[in-house]
Amino acid sequence: MNIIGLKTLYLKEMSRTFRVPGQTLLSPVLTTALYFIVFGSAVGTQLGSIDGVSYAQYIVPGLIMMALLTNALSAASSGIYFPKFIGTKYELLSAPLSYLEITLGFALASASRAMIISVIIYLVSLFFTPIPIEHPLLALLFASLTAFAFSLFGLVIGIWADSFEKLSIFPVLIITPLSFLGGIFYSIDILPPLWQKLSLINPIVYMISGLRWSFFGITDINPLISFGMICIFTVACSLVLSWMFRTGYRIKS
Repeated sequence: MNIIGLKTLYLKEMSRTFRVPGQTLLSPVLTTALYFIVFGSAVGTQLGSIDGVSYAQYIVPGLIMMALLTNALSAASSGIYFPKFIGTKYELLSAPLSYLEITLGFALASASRAMIISVIIYLVSLFFTPIPIEHPLLALLFASLTAFAFSLFGLVIGIWADSFEKLSIFPVLIITPLSFLGGIFYSIDILPPLWQKLSLINPIVYMISGLRWSFFGITDINPLISFGMICIFTVACSLVLSWMFRTGYRIKS
């Protein structure tokens, strides 16, 4: 493996993140903080606790997960799309990097950016409410695996997209609605039976539930099932990316 090339690509993508910190770091943190203030402070005072956890605490893992997956996806999709858009993709393809190294370089950088934002959001949340983490290592595992999975998904979107409109379809019209319906602000146990079953179709439900369990030890879904679903999603994205690179789908043309 070309470690120097992989490291160079990773550092290049990370420098893109820190070049505009207001957009890449401050903006998602402020947005999430507003959600926390409105739902955690204003609404939470009227709702009491859920499974022994205050509402303000309860929504924190969901807000972290929403920021995690949206930023991992957007960073990866824009990172792979812009070389196509400005015509520098051939420099990347001609570099002494395998498709695996290119994928890892973009995905690890996007996941790192998402994890940094998640840590900042957690620290900001501490100003509003104490947030214990019952299983810190498992929380790190759930968060990092989800960040990596959605970084791979972002690469799929970035390769597939041939316009800025298509690039924004998934984050705006699919990921954000699924996040809100994934149990960020509520437990799916309070839903009617039919809606509980329909919620299980949403993959983000498993990711939020897994992270919430690692924080508080409470969950709507068995954490092993949540972990398995994240692994399946990661493998599926990896297989699609492998096919795209092997066939040159919207990469070499």
